[in-house]
Amino acid sequence: MSSDVSLNRIKQFPQLMWIILFGAFITRGSFYMVWPFLAVILYQRFGISATEVGLILSAAAFVSVFIGFIGGTLSDRLGRHKLMYISGVLYIISFTLLAQAETLNGYIAVITLCSIAKALWEPPTSALIGDIVPDPATRELAMQARYFVVNVGSAIGPLAGVWFGLTGQQSSFNLTAGAFAIFLVVLTWGFKKHGHIGKAHQSGNNNFKQTLGILKQDKLLQCLIFANILCMFIYSQMDSSLIQYLTRAQVPDLVLLISSMIVANSITIVCCQFLLLKIMAPLRLESRIQIALVILAISQLWFALNPLDLFWGWIGAVSLMSLAEAVLFPTMNVHIDRLAPQHLRGAYFGAASFYSLGYAIAPLGGGIILDLLGGSYLFFISAGLCTVVIYLYATLDKLPRPSFAQVEQKSLIKD
Repeated sequence: MSSDVSLNRIKQFPQLMWIILFGAFITRGSFYMVWPFLAVILYQRFGISATEVGLILSAAAFVSVFIGFIGGTLSDRLGRHKLMYISGVLYIISFTLLAQAETLNGYIAVITLCSIAKALWEPPTSALIGDIVPDPATRELAMQARYFVVNVGSAIGPLAGVWFGLTGQQSSFNLTAGAFAIFLVVLTWGFKKHGHIGKAHQSGNNNFKQTLGILKQDKLLQCLIFANILCMFIYSQMDSSLIQYLTRAQVPDLVLLISSMIVANSITIVCCQFLLLKIMAPLRLESRIQIALVILAISQLWFALNPLDLFWGWIGAVSLMSLAEAVLFPTMNVHIDRLAPQHLRGAYFGAASFYSLGYAIAPLGGGIILDLLGGSYLFFISAGLCTVVIYLYATLDKLPRPSFAQVEQKSLIKD
């Protein structure tokens, strides 16, 4: 099935889909005013090492991985809307507390709570798109659109932070809390208008043990998860280790450089995502991903070789990495959506939250490499990992999968 970015397909989006897009924009924009500077805040306020900063961020993300899997599975049984409300309230509480934290232990606790909220939010939100957009081609476009508006918000957020003098200020986390509060109000209205959408829709045939059994049989999914864990490890170096590397090297105009890299990342995706989608439409998903991985490997080599004081060199490397991201990240969700049976969509998106293990170990792994070897070695290693991921994707079609029809039939007989 080829991608279709026509206006007619966009017009097919239900109203609730537009609410999801609106929420993604306002929450991500406010989030990126300050979150990327968290590593800088921890270093400047508490003087801790790169490894210690990485350990804090990694521990919080690691906890959230398993929460995400459980949350995605529960959303199949309890309904997407309940999990989204719970995680939205947790977001508001955690970002409000983050704006007030004063001690290192306080930061650690609230960062962990933020990570849990994110883990509970993403799987049911992604699965909800599958619930409300029945046509596969339109659904792929909807997932691409959500990723698009997330990056529009990510581009505007840092710029707005710089313009209003908010960049790196702790109090700015109140803006993110307020954005989520607004989103939840609008989302409540959307769910009431579409009363049956997003609620538990499966017949209750699958319990948690059965779901785990199905996922255990799906070797293709397991290989895909491992490959994407490595992808997340590579990408996450920009959010944590690269910023620490530049901070400790005392590069000129650090805040401007970090903000510019975030904006370059988002603008590149905003400008190129749908163009790349159109160009690659005739290709299989796996082929698109492998092309993106080659581009990603080249960008990591650029990071490794770029002189510390070459401002535009960093921007160029980030922009090249962003081209790969524009193809790879939205395609990950489309890939899971195509693999998942309808009655286990939440569970499969929950399983995809294990991708975040790469995100979880990236700050710690990157911090250790920075302390022991230096920034160049970190990015040479990342380039090497890209080749491993390319190989794993090449093996996917050879791996066995369970018979979902037989599993569902057995569950019906038991019930």
